[in-house]
Amino acid sequence: MIKINRVNSYRNIRVAKYIRLSREDGDDRESESVENQRDIIDNYILGHEELIEAGEYVDDGYTGTNFNRPGFQKMLKDIEEEKIDCIITKDLSRFGRDHIDTGYYLERYLPANNIRYIAIRR
Repeated sequence: MIKINRVNSYRNIRVAKYIRLSREDGDDRESESVENQRDIIDNYILGHEELIEAGEYVDDGYTGTNFNRPGFQKMLKDIEEEKIDCIITKDLSRFGRDHIDTGYYLERYLPANNIRYIAIRR
């Protein structure tokens, strides 16, 4: 019997960690803090060997009702430069709160650029 060594079939996936906390969320709310979001995302990445961190994009103090956020815009630039394969957020509300614009990015922009999106929690 011949034993075949299988190479890991996972392809390395370059992940963007996106973190957002607005003033409306309350800076003292530990459950939404930047550090808490970072920890949740880091733990998720550690549990998935195919995920490789490609960058962290933080918008601290920016509303989720529009996408004119410096971290988000930098992330879009890196998507255009093909530096990212996937975006991970703690939950969907960290990505955006405007349903129409969020839908555009999730249903049009990201798929058109072959970007996977993962929201860890609802």
